Amino acid sequence: MMAAQFNLDVAGQLHELIPHYKYTVPTFIIKELENIRERSRGKTRTAASTALKIAGLKPLTIKEIPLLEGERVDDALLRISRVLCTNDRELRRRARQLEIPVIYLRQRKYLAVDGYL
Repeated sequence: MMAAQFNLDVAGQLHELIPHYKYTVPTFIIKELENIRERSRGKTRTAASTALKIAGLKPLTIKEIPLLEGERVDDALLRISRVLCTNDRELRRRARQLEIPVIYLRQRKYLAVDGYL
């Protein structure tokens, strides 16, 4: 949702940072964004709608990845990620403990990498 909030070309900047990676959006993230869009109003709803549109654009691909029984979205992201793109502070901390590189928004202008690619 940060792309919509800060008018950021996430796909373009990801391609500059890590050009040879496949960019995947798991279906459970799509479902979470749809839930946010349905239950929210105003800027949050607009940001979720924009994030859903961006998730369908190239070079991003949506991939069917189910949540395990009782698994939370954050836990699933940590389970499947080789590189994680998030601004969630707690999720970033947990990813770094597992030595998963994290791409995050810095100064509301550009993407930065925490860790080694």
